[in-house]
Amino acid sequence: MAVMALAAAAALSAGFCSALAGNHPDGVRVVRASAITPAPVWKPEGSERGYRAQDVRVPLCRVEGTIEGTIGFELWLPDQWNGRLLGAGVGGDAGIFNYLDMSLRVGEGFATVTTDSGHKISQARWMTDAKARIDYEHRAVHLTALAAKGLVARHYGKGPDRSYFTGCSGGGRQGLKQMQTYPLDYDGILSGAPGPYMPLISVRMMWFSLMQKRNPAGALSDADWALYEAKATAACDAKDGVVDGVVENPLACRFRTATLLCKPGQTDGCLTAPKRAMLNIIIAPMKDEKGRAMDGGLLPGVRTRPGPPSPLLRAMWGDAVYNDANWDEETFQRTADLAKVNAAMPELRADKTAIAPFIAANRKAIIYQGWADPSVIAGPTLDYYQRLAAAHGGLAKLQDHVRLFMVPGMYHCRGGPGADQFGASAQAATPGDDARDMLWSLIRWVEKGEAPRSVVADKPGQFTRRLCPVPQSARYDGMGDRNAASSYACVNDSALRRAK
Repeated sequence: MAVMALAAAAALSAGFCSALAGNHPDGVRVVRASAITPAPVWKPEGSERGYRAQDVRVPLCRVEGTIEGTIGFELWLPDQWNGRLLGAGVGGDAGIFNYLDMSLRVGEGFATVTTDSGHKISQARWMTDAKARIDYEHRAVHLTALAAKGLVARHYGKGPDRSYFTGCSGGGRQGLKQMQTYPLDYDGILSGAPGPYMPLISVRMMWFSLMQKRNPAGALSDADWALYEAKATAACDAKDGVVDGVVENPLACRFRTATLLCKPGQTDGCLTAPKRAMLNIIIAPMKDEKGRAMDGGLLPGVRTRPGPPSPLLRAMWGDAVYNDANWDEETFQRTADLAKVNAAMPELRADKTAIAPFIAANRKAIIYQGWADPSVIAGPTLDYYQRLAAAHGGLAKLQDHVRLFMVPGMYHCRGGPGADQFGASAQAATPGDDARDMLWSLIRWVEKGEAPRSVVADKPGQFTRRLCPVPQSARYDGMGDRNAASSYACVNDSALRRAK
């Protein structure tokens, strides 16, 4: 009888699921709605570049659809639903689905949704399409949130009680755009390494790649950057009270690159004069054609990626700006091409401070950023948070709705010498544990009004650390286990005083 009951329940669930197929309002079309019964596990194919699914062990309705014919989305509706919707952002040039966050969270009962941002990864030169650019900038995530809510209501007979969004890198930028432009889409937003002014960061990447291409003697290898990182870390490591290979706050670090210069006859563990000169130029504020600073430079000990410009950078200018498949990167100009990409993709920026509607609706956002991120550098994220505070009555008031957690020693979204697992996008989840899982910390803030005072991050098999909201940093108590987060407390950090 039990087997028959399970079979009947499965058939009923499949019927409810398949009923979602077809056309829906506002240009939403469900191409396929499939009841998934893991036996014992299931995962979809596809989604490379860090978003490959983990094993799914719960039954669900897999909804595959489009919006306006060009925006692809997937929505997974678990049979055992917790009443919440979770949007999963995608980084880089998008074009794929975030199956990783979906598979990590659907087992906790979240209805999870993701979008390809309006194009497919295989779509060559998609940035030449004006609609595709706008969808990528902001529309696709917004329209997907609306479509998901409608389909959730139809499937379960009610809409979500609460809706959340998680993403890092480009997904973090998508989270900021939701907060700034569509404040009612999500009750809580978890936004990592968002690159608030991504076009300017892209100019930095492009310009210094070109400088090294033009000056091979000064071009820095991965080993050169590793040397700089290691020496700067050693010089500043102890400032937080414990030597552990991680700099708690690079703003408090001072390091002289002259110590890296090769001595006569030395060839290993040092930099030649041309390489040291290039290093100094790259870590300093980037100058425009008139010698004026365009940004704040790199923080001490923060490395960057060697090699040629990424394909995404070429697409931004070759396709979005000039619509020239043969665009010559050697013609690149810092000031003029920054202005041109801002004109071609004005909503690629996510640095608006006008978030009064988000605050008035009592929405919450947690932003997190690796101090050691070599791709989306930390300075602009911290600067944006400071400007948000200034625009909304100071840090104390802003922290009622938006908190920033800086992550010592973490690279881009994860990785690096620091603790990098704390339940954020594309990271291992700790279901229901708001002390160790940043998504659940956000949920507690939204649903119970308890703002996160700290979150424990894990370096699996090595140590745990306490992450603190700006303007605090973690300090060792001088007595406990140096590898345990419980031995660290969040204290006001004088190096972050300008964020107050």
